[in-house]
Amino acid sequence: MKCILALDQGTTSSRAVVVDRQGRIVSTARKEFGQVFPRPGWVEHDPEEIWSSQLAAARDALSAGGVSAGDVAAIGIANQRETTVLWDRRTGRAICNAIVWQDRRTSEICDRLAGDGLTELIRRRTGLVIDAYFSGPKIRWILDHVAGAAEAARAGHLAFGTVDSWLIWRLTGGRAHLTDASNASRTMLFDIHRGAWDEELLAALAIPPGLLPQVRDSSGPLGDTDADLLGEPIPIAGVAGDQQAALFGQMCTREGMLKNTYGTGCFLLLNTGTHAAASKHNLLTTVAWQLDGRLHYALEGSVFIAGAAVQWFRDGLGLIESAAEIEQLAAGVADNGGVYLVPAFAGLGAPHWDPHARGLIAGITRGTTAGHLARAVLEAIAYQVADVLDAMRADSGIEIAELRADGGACANDLLMQIQADLLGLPVVRPRALETTAMGVAYLAGLAVGYWGSQDELHSQWQVERTFRPAMPPSRARRLREQWGRALERAKGWDSPPPGPGGPAE
Repeated sequence: MKCILALDQGTTSSRAVVVDRQGRIVSTARKEFGQVFPRPGWVEHDPEEIWSSQLAAARDALSAGGVSAGDVAAIGIANQRETTVLWDRRTGRAICNAIVWQDRRTSEICDRLAGDGLTELIRRRTGLVIDAYFSGPKIRWILDHVAGAAEAARAGHLAFGTVDSWLIWRLTGGRAHLTDASNASRTMLFDIHRGAWDEELLAALAIPPGLLPQVRDSSGPLGDTDADLLGEPIPIAGVAGDQQAALFGQMCTREGMLKNTYGTGCFLLLNTGTHAAASKHNLLTTVAWQLDGRLHYALEGSVFIAGAAVQWFRDGLGLIESAAEIEQLAAGVADNGGVYLVPAFAGLGAPHWDPHARGLIAGITRGTTAGHLARAVLEAIAYQVADVLDAMRADSGIEIAELRADGGACANDLLMQIQADLLGLPVVRPRALETTAMGVAYLAGLAVGYWGSQDELHSQWQVERTFRPAMPPSRARRLREQWGRALERAKGWDSPPPGPGGPAE
């Protein structure tokens, strides 16, 4: 067998990556698909388009690499998490569009759960906060609003899945209704300690247990593809949510190892080993992966706006023509000139979780230039990451040695240096930035013996560059203190104003 085929199904496109035994990328293919916005705050995908785009990407990647299905040892699947699909087992067709992780229509369902006093139970069992982000409330919404869905679910005719389950079902011709523990842990229905669906939470949302897929290891047999899809049957042997896959792809497989994906937002995951560290600082406790029946955990912190702030600087302000230009512009000034940007364009994520925060620029003077604003944008990304990392240290008690970086924005050398300075830690950028695809390729390859051990994979992971702290710690502290002042001014900005009787209580 020559290779592993990794399917990386994302929010805006479906990708496929062919990986060889040395961990080198042989070929890639990418297919975009449509975004559906029926109402403000609603985001949907057509499940058939997800499927067709992913299948087309897989075929194109194999063709581009000059390999046939017979050359593929196994398939691994990484997927956008929390996005919810319900389909009819009898026809194999989705009963409505997928509700995407970004969608906020289920806020009222979440408010009801909180009002019923379930906040602490959900936190304790699932490691999550009650939020429209997760899959459970989305299932309930579909059952309530799609004609005949509730009756069909009670009769056992419907199946629920996150996107990994949908792809496995289609790839196997409906023979396998499966997910892995990393994806199950993002539903708000999974007891991450017992490794099982939680009957009490299912009852709270009136979700029939028969809707749910079986939960399997992240590395192990999940069924074979139909022969007519790719030429001959290929075993599906690895699956993980995209951020957990990136953690594995960065070879952060030991307790205390940390990665951050610098994309539109930022996703920090800290491997806490076989211990599910409970967060007291507004982080999520999630399953990293399940291997040989044993659960491994991570602390996760999500920053809503990272690379999106650079896009705003480009498109909203028009100060640069391409995202890459911000580095040169920011490098043209010695410091931020006292300017701080809080990019709370959609509220604040971890560890603040303030939906009423709004963006703010503080410290502008007549001497402020576009360069100072550019530097403030890059620093804002790094400050937010530093806030999450502080929370991870406090929750886990783990001494963190370095941060491994991936995602498009990590190509910005100045941002990486700023990050190392503010953290007081080395920031390591690997040679291979396709960490999500590499993670599920590794999980699948380990399951079928394509690679012999994790140690073999650690030897393949290579550093492209390490950014070491160069700023005096006292200066880094002053910068973060000023950031904190700006942050407090941005919080609660969109809250209702105080009443006529005086300040709000």
